[in-house]
Amino acid sequence: MEGKKFLWMLKKDLLSLWRHKPRLVSIMVFPILMIVLFGYGMGGSIENVPIAIVDQSHGETADMTLMSIKNMSLFEIKNITSNVQDAKEMVDRGEVKAAIILPSNYDNITDPQAKTVVLYLDSSDQIAGQTIVPAAQMLFSEIGAKISSEKLVDMNPNLDQATSLQVENSTNSSAEEDSSPTSVISSSLSGIVNTVNLQVNRLYGEIEYIDFLVPAILAMTLMMSCMMGMGQSIAGERETGELARLFMTPTSVATVVGGKIMSKLTIETIRAMVLLVTAILLFGITINGNIFLAILLLILGALCFVGFGMMISATAQSQEDYTQMVMPFTMPMMFVSGVFYPIETMPWIFQKIAYICPLTYLNDAMRGVMLKGAGIGDIWIDIAVLAGFTLLFFALGVVRFNRDV
Repeated sequence: MEGKKFLWMLKKDLLSLWRHKPRLVSIMVFPILMIVLFGYGMGGSIENVPIAIVDQSHGETADMTLMSIKNMSLFEIKNITSNVQDAKEMVDRGEVKAAIILPSNYDNITDPQAKTVVLYLDSSDQIAGQTIVPAAQMLFSEIGAKISSEKLVDMNPNLDQATSLQVENSTNSSAEEDSSPTSVISSSLSGIVNTVNLQVNRLYGEIEYIDFLVPAILAMTLMMSCMMGMGQSIAGERETGELARLFMTPTSVATVVGGKIMSKLTIETIRAMVLLVTAILLFGITINGNIFLAILLLILGALCFVGFGMMISATAQSQEDYTQMVMPFTMPMMFVSGVFYPIETMPWIFQKIAYICPLTYLNDAMRGVMLKGAGIGDIWIDIAVLAGFTLLFFALGVVRFNRDV
């Protein structure tokens, strides 16, 4: 007898799930999304980092260097120029992550002075910078070893090609064991100084991972609290009947929705400011830009995600329905919007998806203000996209709003 009751309860719950199609679809789709994101979107190697090259010597060594860089999956060369200022401006504008500047004496092997290659780095992307710098150091260590072997041949004309090749191979094997260019060459080529030095110029100084993380964590926390809060505010009150009692009064949909939006926006703005102050006090985070611009961005982000939540909750019949419907949006956005890892570490399809997520633009704008000291003119595209998303979400939310509660 009790077994039949258990079966009745099971049938009742399954029928209830079947009647709530959005919840059913979400339960099926969400685990698949998470597996895909964890499998392909996390822990990948950084590839195709956009860089610019400044070639001021135009010789064989420079050509060899360019070919070596092109053969590296890490880098994607966006521009090759002879103008140092043009390359630096590309880094300043965020078009590339770094500029590799080859000096004018780069191809002069007989020059006793060491060649100084400058890596002009956008250090605001701390994770990408941690990959670019060691890769560049290893690259120019190997190139320096080749130049050193050529110098050795010039100093001793009787040294045959086989000996030169042996010296070069021993130098390169040492470079793999010890990343220090000076120790590599001193151990393999006694008496020959390092011929290529790498000088790293960090555009925004030394930036720790916590500095890189905090702006995006602020944006992500704002998104989660706004969207989850709208579930309780609209879908939850629809389920408990409070929304029905509101509509029994002579109140328009616009008034109800507008009041919900304003109350939620006020709460989330206060929450965002508390988070910002906490980050400054606990972690010593500095805002290199205008703090009022950072606050305005948080308010715009809150408005955008409140609109997103309202759009989804407009037709949700219960808070549980809303939660299941919103999770396939919020969780993937956390992973593909560059919160924890640069977008460049993800497969190309996720990189494309990232640019249709509003969180991507809020992350970019917050990092621009807090890390780079950017002004409105530098982040106007992010602001415009967020404003566009906000208008779209509110328009769809009002149109889809179900007053029949």
